[in-house]
Amino acid sequence: MKIVFMGTPDFAVPSLNALFGAGHEVQAVFCQPDKPKGRGNKITPPPVKVAAAEKNVPVYQPVSLKNGGEEFIEILRDLAPDCIVVAAYGKILPKAVLDIPKYGCVNVHGSLLPKYRGAGPIQWAVLNDEKTTGITTMLMGEGLDTGDMLLKCETEIGENETAAELFDRLADMGAELLLTTLEKLEKGEVTPVPQNEDEASYAPMLSKELCPIDFTKTARQVHKQICGLSDWPCATTTVEGKRLKVYRSEIVDGKSNAVPGTIVKAKDFTVACGDGLVRFTEIQAEGSKRMKTADYLRGKPVKEGTVLGK
Repeated sequence: MKIVFMGTPDFAVPSLNALFGAGHEVQAVFCQPDKPKGRGNKITPPPVKVAAAEKNVPVYQPVSLKNGGEEFIEILRDLAPDCIVVAAYGKILPKAVLDIPKYGCVNVHGSLLPKYRGAGPIQWAVLNDEKTTGITTMLMGEGLDTGDMLLKCETEIGENETAAELFDRLADMGAELLLTTLEKLEKGEVTPVPQNEDEASYAPMLSKELCPIDFTKTARQVHKQICGLSDWPCATTTVEGKRLKVYRSEIVDGKSNAVPGTIVKAKDFTVACGDGLVRFTEIQAEGSKRMKTADYLRGKPVKEGTVLGK
């Protein structure tokens, strides 16, 4: 197929590479504009742009395809792709774009639709302690992830799996499902299925307001918050007034009558919650680098009885 690919972050790169590997003609790539990144605010190209440049594919980075995007829509019309493939592009496509390709615009979405439409489906599945999630390929409509579904694949979420780990797994699963979807679409072997609006839910973009840990919640809720916010924006608390980022944890058997947030076992950073115990296994102290908790404690032991978040 002749394909225009639209995507921006790491999640989209396996899908783009899969198209190259399967012999599809990738005519052009659309992604979001370069943005400042890191402490130095260095202007950095998105991962999809880097991947496309390695294959010498033309890259377009419109600020919008709706307002002022007419020249880019004309480019798409001139390319006349058989299909536009979209994976985490981050922009709504107007009807003028949706109507261009013969086989429509196929989106690779990181959830089992209609659950978790929106920008943060992978993280919210972990935050909400879902047992399974997956990938849905769909024909894009004018709404946000509301189009008819094509194919799905499902996977279990690991007990201690972080959103970052799940993100990588689903990106690879999405690439595989995309190739199957395109093959079946071209052969007329897939029937689009409308989404059930009664089952729909929304997964908004994450914000740093979600980061502070509330230890009055259950150990499982705290653990899933840590898993769901890793690697970004990352669950946080404070130790003696200094910020502590928590990237990984595990639930510990047993209970404690200590005030929630109290370090009840200093040698492995076990903390009391409203119900149950949680152990921090990977952290980053203020002014330090990310590391295994055991390594941190060798250099800077914590005191049993210390209450976090004060």
